[in-house]
Amino acid sequence: MKLTLYLIGIAVLLFLFLNKASKGRVIEAFSIWWFRIAFAFVILFAIHLIASQFGLFIPVNIVSGLLIAFLGVPGIASVLTISIFL
Repeated sequence: MKLTLYLIGIAVLLFLFLNKASKGRVIEAFSIWWFRIAFAFVILFAIHLIASQFGLFIPVNIVSGLLIAFLGVPGIASVLTISIFL
């Protein structure tokens, strides 16, 4: 727990030393990443609802959501493939 707080503190301290243009890029990248995660969970939930009509179970969890947010369409395909074959 202490290590996490130290890392967060160091990240905030480094963020404070950035100039104005760099802060804007960091905030923009951070907001894009959070939007991708939120949208991935919306897509994952929609796939879960549609697949449940066909008797398939697609888990809605943090690992699946992050996989879809990071990989995009290949992430959706991999989650579906893993769910079908396991």
